[in-house]
Formats: sequence, C-alpha cells, structure tokens
Amino acid sequence: MEKENRAYLMKKLYLHDDCIISPLGFTTSKNLENLRSGTTGLQKLNKNEFLETPICAGIVNSEILTDAFSEIGNPQDFTKLEQMMLLAVQGVLDKNPELDLDKTGLIISTTKGNIHLLDDLADFKKERLFLSNLGNIIKDFFGFKLKPIVVSNACISGGLALAVAKKMINVGKFSTAIVVGGDMLSKFVVSGFNSFQALSENDCKPFSKDRTGINLGEAAAAILVSDLPKKNSVNISLAGDASANDANHISGPSRTGEGLYKSIQNSLKEAQISSEAIKAISTHGTATLYNDEMEAIAISRSELGEIPLHSVKGYYGHTLGASALIEAILCKHMMLNSELYPSLNFTETGVSKKINVVTAYRKSINLDYVLKTASGFGGCNLAMIFKKEGEND
Repeated sequence: MEKENRAYLMKKLYLHDDCIISPLGFTTSKNLENLRSGTTGLQKLNKNEFLETPICAGIVNSEILTDAFSEIGNPQDFTKLEQMMLLAVQGVLDKNPELDLDKTGLIISTTKGNIHLLDDLADFKKERLFLSNLGNIIKDFFGFKLKPIVVSNACISGGLALAVAKKMINVGKFSTAIVVGGDMLSKFVVSGFNSFQALSENDCKPFSKDRTGINLGEAAAAILVSDLPKKNSVNISLAGDASANDANHISGPSRTGEGLYKSIQNSLKEAQISSEAIKAISTHGTATLYNDEMEAIAISRSELGEIPLHSVKGYYGHTLGASALIEAILCKHMMLNSELYPSLNFTETGVSKKINVVTAYRKSINLDYVLKTASGFGGCNLAMIFKKEGEND
C-alpha cells in the first residue's frame, strides 16, 4: 500500500516545446517534414577528415550552422557542438519568453562533449574538454541560475536525461527544466567505432538481413519539460521509465536481451499498464548485427512482436548522446499527430524473432502509449513509456 501511495503521488513529466538541430533541418518542424517524406540526412563521404576509408554519416553543414548561430552569438567563441546545443536551447526559449531561468533546471546529455579538441585545441583552453565546462557554457550563455546537471551514460544518455529531470522534479529541485543533448563526429569517435568493425560505408539498414553496420551522426536537441500540462491541449507525458545494466560486455549487448527486457517490464509497471496498451515502439535500432538481434529478443520476450516499430537511424545516423532525446521528441510529435514514421532502408527481416517494422509513412494511428528503447556500451539499457493525455481522459 505504501508503494502504491508513493506511485500515486509521483508528479508527471510533461513534454512541451522542443527544437532539433540536425542535417535534416534546424527546427523540429523541418525534421518532421523530412521524416514524413522519407528524406535522409546521411551522406557518403569518400574523402573525409575522420578515416582514410569512406564512411556514411549524418553531418551538420558547418557553414549553415555558423550563419544560423551568428544570429545569437559569435561563432568563433564556441565549438561546433556548443553552437548546435545553444541553437537548440534558443529554439525552445524563443517559444517561451516568459520562462523564469532563475528557477528552471538545466540538464545536459552528451557522450563525448568536445572531445575533438584533443586533436587541436585551437584558441580554446583545455578546460573546454570537460563535460562540466560544457554545462557551464550553456548555463552562462542564457543566464540559468541553477547548477547544470550533466548526464553521460553512453547511448542511453539522451533518454536518461529526461528520466533524471523527472526525478529532480519529484524531489522538489525545480518544477520546469530544459533538457538538451548533443554530440558531434570526431576522429576519436569514428576511429573507435571503426575499431569494432561496426561502421558501414553505405546507408544503414536497421533490422534488415543485409545490414552491414551503423552510420554515425551529429545533432543536438532541446526540450522544455514540466510537472504541469499545457492547459486546453493534448499533452504527452513520461508515464514510466526504467534503466537496467546487464553487465554483459564493455561494448557488446546481452545475447538474451535481459537488461532491455527488465527495463521494459519495469517501465510498464511504473506506467501501470500491460504490454497490450503499447501501440508503437521507437527502437534504438543501430543496424549492427548484435544490437538489432538483442532488441528483437527483448521485444519478443515482452510480447510486443506484433507492435509497429521503427528506427530513425536511417535518417540521422547514430547521434550518440542526442539520439534517445531526439527519438523521444519524435515520439511526442508522432503521438500528437497520430502518425508513424518509416524505418528507412528496411528490406527483409534479419533477426531471429518476429517484429513488425514500419516501412511506409502512416496516418490515423491511435497512439495512446508509445515505448522508446535505448541501449549503450557497458550494458546499459533504458525504456520509456510516453502517454497521450487530454483527448479521452
């Protein structure tokens, strides 16, 4: 009874205004437009600054970024990653000019931050490499007063940052927060994934039999979250979240999907629903042999094999610390607009369990509950359940 009372009193986390900065555009609406049309942000780079061999990746155009950032600051004072993240936050603040930054939390998600400065500091000080410094740069640029929280837990970081925001709100640290995530390509990151023989030089094909590996990408995203819904509006809330570490391998996922399975089950429990309530799944879907297989096993064990699912890695590549946050934002809009986005490049199922991959854009879908999954190095796993509120409540 005590546990039930605590769950009942727990405050909800509502997803409000957001902004995505990516190769698909510098607004969320532009990103959604390209998802609906099946337009990819990936490009093949035969000659590139990262490897001697060709790669396929999602790259934000530096010249376009500089022009856009010039509207709010001096590009020479900030790294490419900082410019992307600052632009994303600015996009949210433009929609909320009344927001009190003295009381608003700031949560940053990234896996590597400005690690590219290891190769060349340029005119920046070495402190620019520290993740805490990245948090302070964003804080000081806009005038946030509360100490920023930096979440860096491999590729679940973006979603975990939302879960952290929910927990901070529930313990009374603040009632609103901006969550911002970002990562960019660097020699360190690209060569690291290449050492695992995980990269594909062609467009990635999540869950496909002929998949050959991941594409990396760079992007940033920001979203305003609150314990209060928007009045007279349909709202999307984070109804349940859970994280479990299977400790299987430093880079390889569990062969049984145990960590992700437990994450899904615990998120269902917190949301107080059964698997039958889930109407769609936004997967991690990296297009590597083992990740896709692990996710399919966890989804099947959760009795969700018939539920429509997609991966958006074919649009963005794997954007690391931004990926789960971007995908959570896309879940929000998918639910509000009653639509499903296709999983680009899918051909034939290449996993051992039955899954229902979305291959074409669909409208008029009832999406009351959507599941978002994410996994990362070190065996970390995350599941989030989003709920649509306000239509038939």
